[in-house]
Amino acid sequence: MGPKWRLHYYAHLRDIDTGLFSWTSKGEKIGTVGTTGNAKGKSPHLHYSITTLVPYPWRIDGDEQGWKKMFYLNPITYLK
Repeated sequence: MGPKWRLHYYAHLRDIDTGLFSWTSKGEKIGTVGTTGNAKGKSPHLHYSITTLVPYPWRIDGDEQGWKKMFYLNPITYLK
């Protein structure tokens, strides 16, 4: 978990160089990309997302799954 009750999710890592609920620093290596899970047989890659436990209801829109937008945050916005 990161600051402000945000969870950082990584999928398909080959190696994980940190522990669950560990704090990391900017630029610190946390793992290497891989082909785990349903990525088996595909090129190594990473899925990364940031979600918040505190909902942002003003982000909801009329899309079919627009309600999820109150929890999923754009990582680019928060990692600059």
